[in-house]
Parts: sequence; structure tokens; C-alpha cells
Amino acid sequence: MKTYSQKSSEIKREWYLIDASTMPLGKLAVVIADKLMGKSKVTFTPHIDNGDYVVVINAKNIVVTGEKMTDKKYYRHSGFPGGIKELKLEEVIEKDPAYAIREAVKGMMPKNKLAADRLARLRIFNGAEHDHTAQTPKEIK
Repeated sequence: MKTYSQKSSEIKREWYLIDASTMPLGKLAVVIADKLMGKSKVTFTPHIDNGDYVVVINAKNIVVTGEKMTDKKYYRHSGFPGGIKELKLEEVIEKDPAYAIREAVKGMMPKNKLAADRLARLRIFNGAEHDHTAQTPKEIK
């Protein structure tokens, strides 16, 4: 029996629609990362990017458990001494809710050359309307 290895010409990508207000942020990120990587497909090959497109709606209605709205912090640094900046999750959601979802998914993805292309297939919308109705995405509950 031979091990199957998918070729780039055999990739078939599908579109999925996920409502961010139906599950907590961490579980949402796991489902999205799984679809972007293609791990749920039987043709999964680690060195080939065979993942699907994911459309996330209602990003402004992110659900988190516990005290994460005030305790979870996002850091960035300017590169200068004393240049660290810190934002709480509630401030990030107020400013740009898509950033919180994108960072959560990015943390779930493997850190390799395929990560940027996989994350480029993630489309996040703050409201219930999205621009990809023509692709007829399958809804994930």
C-alpha cells in the first residue's frame, strides 16, 4: 500500500461560512484553522496548501468566557526602549473586531511558509452581511 500525496493540480477549494456569535473565540479559531489548513480533508498533505476559504460574519459579537474581556491583553512593541503598547480584548473589539479573530487563528496555525497564504483565505466581516454570496458558502454550525 502506498502513501497518498496530493498534487497542487488536484486541489479543490470550498467556501465555508461561520457565525462568530455562536461559539467562544478559542473554539471558533480552532474550527477556522482546521478549515484553512485542510486537516479535515481525507486528501490532507502537510507540505501542500489544500485548505478552504472561510468567511466569518458577526465579528463584532465575539463570545468569550470568564473574565477574558478585561484580562486578555494584546501586546505590540515599536522597537524603541519603553515602546511596548498593551490593549485589552474589549478595546480591540471596539477598535477592530476582525483583529482579535485573525490573531486567534494565526496562533492556531503552524508557523511555516504556508501560513501567510492560508490566512489570506480568511475573510472576516463585522456584521451579518458579506461580499461572498456568489460563492455559496456552506454554513458551519
